[in-house]
Amino acid sequence: MGDPMSDDPTSLGNYSGRARLFPLPNLVLFPSVVQPLHVFEPRYRQLMEDALKDDRLIAMALLQPGWDDDYHKNPPICPVVCLGRVHKEERLPDGRWNLLLHGLARARVESELTTDRPYRVARVRLMQEEEVGSPQKAKDLRGQLGRRVSRWFAAHEDALVQLEQLLQGDLTLGALCDVFGFALPIGIEVKQQLLEDADVEQRARRLIAHLEENAPPEPAKPPSRPFPPDFSAN
Repeated sequence: MGDPMSDDPTSLGNYSGRARLFPLPNLVLFPSVVQPLHVFEPRYRQLMEDALKDDRLIAMALLQPGWDDDYHKNPPICPVVCLGRVHKEERLPDGRWNLLLHGLARARVESELTTDRPYRVARVRLMQEEEVGSPQKAKDLRGQLGRRVSRWFAAHEDALVQLEQLLQGDLTLGALCDVFGFALPIGIEVKQQLLEDADVEQRARRLIAHLEENAPPEPAKPPSRPFPPDFSAN
């Protein structure tokens, strides 16, 4: 698999395509952000130990509806996952883990593999982003996105200042969509759709349309996550 000792924590240059799956019913991880996690189930404690001995990679997957009846087996997952690398970890005395998982890349599950591990493992294919066709179109979409997102923070001056800093910064349009998709209190199914959109223009238009159609009433409620979330500059 990838080189766990690489100087670049975002590098996937030697990635083999095997992924340890961590399916959850209520979380979608995106590239460029950092998600705190608490691991307590025995199978996922083993997953953590294996990841730390190897490439530190974990693929966060969203369980499909109806997972409740089959959670401790292998309920269906959505086909696109986010591959992340353990950024920091703390092993508790009883074997549980606290960790920060840094989202790196979208990946599509091609098949699940039979292994001797207690957790699920899959063969995945990394997805390449399709950038917006012209710089002017990307600029226009960035402006539309900024105006829509600002409506969700109208009553929070500090967040608006941070929002403006993000919009004026070096993040690409695709990364901005990922940061906002992760941080905003929007439906989990919409978040999964945004993750599945490797086409940046489609991702931006989907998020813009959702924010336009579902903007909360004034005054806007604070986001469910701290804003802005931790994210990488790449």
